[in-house]
Amino acid sequence: MTDKTWVMPDGIYTALVTPFAGDQVDRTAWERLVQRQVDAGVSGVVPVGCTGEAAVLDRAEREYLVRSCVEICAGKCAVVAGSGSNATSVTIDQTRDVKEWGADAAMLITPYYNKPQQHGLHAHYRAVARAVDIPIVLYNVPGRTAVNLLPETAALLSAEPNIVALKEASGILGQIEEAIARCDLKVFSGDDGLNFQIFGLGGRGAISVVSNLLPGAMVRFWKAWERGDINQAWPMSRAFDPITEACFIETNPVPVKELLSLAGLCRREPRLPLAPLTEQSVTQLVQFYEGTLADLMARDLQGDAS
Repeated sequence: MTDKTWVMPDGIYTALVTPFAGDQVDRTAWERLVQRQVDAGVSGVVPVGCTGEAAVLDRAEREYLVRSCVEICAGKCAVVAGSGSNATSVTIDQTRDVKEWGADAAMLITPYYNKPQQHGLHAHYRAVARAVDIPIVLYNVPGRTAVNLLPETAALLSAEPNIVALKEASGILGQIEEAIARCDLKVFSGDDGLNFQIFGLGGRGAISVVSNLLPGAMVRFWKAWERGDINQAWPMSRAFDPITEACFIETNPVPVKELLSLAGLCRREPRLPLAPLTEQSVTQLVQFYEGTLADLMARDLQGDAS
């Protein structure tokens, strides 16, 4: 069994959107989006997660997305593939899949709908960790799952040799601070609006939605923080605030796909049950894109976007 010999690199990971063209995954757009992240120097990418609409992808689509991601990243950055579900047996099967497809690690969301108790969460993650020899990232996002992975449970799970990190998107800073203090795990921000604060508590980077749009700027923000340049990192962090707000004007990933579409990088369409944005939201995002974001995105990979 893995003994934490694979160390998840610190830094920025992009929770990738899955572009669609009608009923199909848009492979051309997908490969363009992944390459853009590699070119920006992100530490890793996360295909088939929540932002990637994993719940509505079939196995063949997930296989293509993970395998192509591994091929494009080719050792230049880590591939942490989503493989969680609300059934332990399905999660084990999907985690075996992402290992077979070449992912560096698997990210496992807490089981949604079931609302397991803390000892149920412990048993679930332990069962997966002992069934599949791959580094595992726990993913806590109670706003989507209706269950909160508490620090004491994460601390117990950190004893499993192949559980290596925790993506924390509870939005509860006190809880995140406790998790960082108690767990022998790297803790990553899962909430773009709190990245700076979580870095300050000891977070080791972020698994970001905003970096779909501005991967270069997000990497520069992290590097400023990492070298201790708070005078640069703080204003950079605050400059992301309106972008984060735009990305969450409606349910993620619908707004960020709209913004990527405006930039010509993929189509806007989500897959049902997610629906396109309301007319009011589209108007707001078009104004934001044209007034602010278009210029930032155009300059992002040249290194001069804030």
